[in-house]
Amino acid sequence: MTIQNRESFLDNLATKMGRPRRREGVERPNWSVRPQDEVLAGATKDELVDVLQEHCSVIHTNFKRTDREGLLTVLRETIDEFDGKKIVASNDSRNKTFGLDELYSILGAEGNDVHHWDETKGEKNMRVAEQADVGISFSDITLAESGTVTLFNNKHNGRSISLMPRAYIAIIPKSTIVPRMTQATQQIDAENAKGNDVSSCVSFVTGPSNSADIEMNLIVGVHGPVEVTYIVVDD
Repeated sequence: MTIQNRESFLDNLATKMGRPRRREGVERPNWSVRPQDEVLAGATKDELVDVLQEHCSVIHTNFKRTDREGLLTVLRETIDEFDGKKIVASNDSRNKTFGLDELYSILGAEGNDVHHWDETKGEKNMRVAEQADVGISFSDITLAESGTVTLFNNKHNGRSISLMPRAYIAIIPKSTIVPRMTQATQQIDAENAKGNDVSSCVSFVTGPSNSADIEMNLIVGVHGPVEVTYIVVDD
């Protein structure tokens, strides 16, 4: 990813502050207290799964756990629970790795409408997602502390998959689970520093949509999925 207009942007900031830009002698502060690194430090993956499961009850999200062999059964059961006849899914290489392509073929043969995100179809993808019963995608990084799935949105994985269908299913490989936002941003920064492509749009999704703007009454599903299920897979 190329940074555009950085120099002119920083020059303008310095001008607004009434001083020249400092180009030398600027060092990152060494904070004496770093609580962001201490939360859940040293927790095992299984312990992080327990934290995630506990928090799912707080964010009104269904939690399921399975292994690779049981994933298709659990996913099919979850789709049926949502009465999923129209499905929109990411066009992810992990679909094949985890055997989802097999399930999608079966669902299609049974007369269900299964649509994989296709960048060549442009806005049609969003119209499909708007009418879908269920959206399905993988979590790229999962935050145990807040129950948040991190989605690297790109031409194969549109934001609408997790935003517009009536229900959303996040498949969470156990290996993706980290303690909190701190580790997620560190991973993203590390990949960028290596020169690896990082999605220009990163979505942090925490359960179904919620709003308590009106008289502090919590309403679930105001501007997004009404129901969400996380499926943790021991990978």
